[in-house]
This record gives sequence, structure tokens and C-alpha cells, in this order.
Amino acid sequence: MSVDTALRVYASVTGPTAIFTSPDGVDQPITAPPGHDIRHMIIKRAASEARHAASVVELVTSGDQGEYHLVVDALGGVTSVSPHSSTPQEDVPQAVRAVPDYEKASEGKEVSTLAQGQEAFGNSETPAPEPLATEPRPRPSFIATSTVAAPTHSGWRGFLSSFGLTGGPSRAEKERRDAQGLVSQQWAGCRTAAVVNGKGGVGKTMTTAMIAAVFARNGGGNVLAWDNNDTRGTLGWRTEQGLYDTTVRDLLPAASDLLAPTAGISGIARFVHHQSVDRYDVLRSNPELLAAHQRIEQVEFDTLMQVAARYYRLVFFDSGNDESAERWLRMVDSSYQLVIPTIAAPESAESAALLLDALRERDERSRLLADNAVVVVTQTEPAGTAAAHRIADAFGGNVRSVQRIPFDPALKSGPLRFDSLHRATQDAWLRAAAAVASGF
Repeated sequence: MSVDTALRVYASVTGPTAIFTSPDGVDQPITAPPGHDIRHMIIKRAASEARHAASVVELVTSGDQGEYHLVVDALGGVTSVSPHSSTPQEDVPQAVRAVPDYEKASEGKEVSTLAQGQEAFGNSETPAPEPLATEPRPRPSFIATSTVAAPTHSGWRGFLSSFGLTGGPSRAEKERRDAQGLVSQQWAGCRTAAVVNGKGGVGKTMTTAMIAAVFARNGGGNVLAWDNNDTRGTLGWRTEQGLYDTTVRDLLPAASDLLAPTAGISGIARFVHHQSVDRYDVLRSNPELLAAHQRIEQVEFDTLMQVAARYYRLVFFDSGNDESAERWLRMVDSSYQLVIPTIAAPESAESAALLLDALRERDERSRLLADNAVVVVTQTEPAGTAAAHRIADAFGGNVRSVQRIPFDPALKSGPLRFDSLHRATQDAWLRAAAAVASGF
């Protein structure tokens, strides 16, 4: 049976609910119970109509994941077909009249596997022989670069891929893949980024951990989050502790051994704390010591940086609040990229803007870093969306990129784990990390 002669049913999907319209135009609400997929329920309902009609039915779905035309048989088998506009608009139920017109499918195209095979192999005529070549043809390569896109794992496209039906990615999926491609790059040499804002409580530690996690999870590890803070650095409090209670002060005396030609790659493990799921390492400061007892001078910072560059491909600095400290200034001078975090509050945003102004006046390289900075505006309260938009808009045009992070309770306190975030928050951090990668 061709698509043009199949009975047609419709499903307008909104989250876990849908309105299913039968062939005779009767609407029926469908709600997915907890733990059930609304798409499975729609397919099951369409299969019921196919059994009743002793025929396949065409299922047209619409909703926030786009529009799809499927053929469903009595056993729940699904075939994807090209959408068309053969149905008059007045015959389409009200719930789905917003579906746009499409090009009409090829005449006589069957939806069954058998019919597709007949169409593909039905031409029994013998093709005319090709003329003899007058010149030798180039030898084809036996090694071809794969251009097959990875299967989609979300939305209706992901649902259909579970049936072996592939299609192009949605716009959101394509943007996600593009961002993942940026952050999974491997650069020649170590790349560094400093997360800086002279005010406390603006999200420096959170931003450092989340961006490090995105790069490590997508690029295969060898990523270091370095707590470069004299005064109560808390990166160690919000991340996992490894087998040793070691800090940057323990690493300094061992630097010469770690830089020796005979040093093994695993030697660094005694001084950093591996994040088992997010895959990056943390070099801690000691938040229990006063700044006077853990100051690091310029020469010491340079030695630590040599160690970091030998063992890691990416280093993200969680900076302190003392912009006059030698380790703070040396960190800026050692960075390829600046990340300026702020929460959606006027004081935090003003501190970020003042820092950018000061860096532009410091020297030429600092000015370039400021112009190329990525500002990350995090919404810390559910009702702060408008404020976050205003602050982000105000920074627009003043730096290379401005990224907004939506409110997520998992970011407010406690351990920082990428998997604990909502999907929208994960995507926002992925976009922020991709913006950073563009500056490397």
C-alpha cells in the first residue's frame, strides 16, 4: 500500500503528553506515566488502529522535536517515509494544521521493504556498455574517510534510530555536535585559560570545574584544574579527593623529580586529585592556611607551570581575588584565554567590567586577552532570568563571547558533578567551553 492510500493518524506531542487523532477525526489525549516514553505509547496506539483497519497507517507527528511521517503496521513495526502534501489542508485535524507543506513523494513509491526492493531492482534492461577509456583511470583508494554522522540519541530522531531508522540531526543536535567537535580538539602544546574576577562568590570555582569537565569528558582527559589561590581556595572542597591529601605546596618540592627525563607519566598522580566521572585532575590549594603561609612567587609559579605543561594538554586556573599577587599576574601572563565569570547581580558584573578595563590598560598582551575574553553569566536564582539577560547584553560587543548559564540547583552548593546538571545546563556549559576552545 502506498502512503497516499494509507489511513492517516496524527499525534501532536507536548512533553510527556500528546493528542492522538484517529482516522475518523476523533481526538484522544495520551499521557505517559512516570518511566514511560510518550513516543512508545503513540506507536502502540497507531498499531492498534492498524490492527483495527487490517492495514498499515501513516502516523504524522508534530511538536517541539519537529514533524515526522511514519508508517506503522499492526505489530508496531515502524518505517520512516518522506513527508508530502497530498492531503488537502481542510482534511487535516485542527491540532496539526500548523504542520507545513512538503514536497510530494515520488509517484508509486511503496512503503514496505518488499516494494522498496522491487523499486530498486525492478529495471531488468541491460545497461549499455561504457565506451573504452582512452586514458588509464586513476586508481581508487581502498581507504576512505568515514563521513557517516553519529546516530542521534535524543528526541524523535533518537527514538527512530532505535528502530534502525536514521535521519538528519535536529538544529539543536547539530549545534551540540559542533560544540563537541571544538572542545575535543587536540592542540599542539599545552593550552591554558584563567578564570578571573576580583570579587569573591561570583562562580570562579564553579566555572573552572564545569569547563574542565566538558573538555575532559569530550577530549579524553589530561586536563588540570589548578586552584591558584592564596586565600581560601575552595576548589578542593567541591571536587573529589584522591588517594592523597596533597596540595600545590607538596608539589613544589617534587617539581625537579617530575621534570627529570626519567620521570614517568604516573608520577604526577600523587599530587593531584582525579575526578572519576568527569575525568579531569585537581591541583588543590590549602583553604585552611592563611595566605601568608602559601604564597607562591613568580619563579615558583613558573616551575609549577613547567610541570603542568609536561603532564597536561589543558590547564584551567581557578584564580584568587588578589589581583596584585605575583601568582595571579603570572597566571594571566601564562594564559591563552581569559574566562570572566559573573553571577546575575550588579556588583559581580561591575567587578568583571572593572577587571576588563584594568587589563586593557596594563599592557598590549593583557588588552588582547581582555578583548578576546569569554564572559560567563550564571543565573543563581530561578527568578533571575531577566537580570542575566540584561547583564549578558551589556557585555555584548565588549568581549569576544558572552555565555549564559541557566539556574540549576546542582550548581549552588555541594560537589560539582556534570552529570548532576539538567540537560539545558549541560548544553549551556558545552557552549561556554566551545567559546573558550575557539580562543585557543
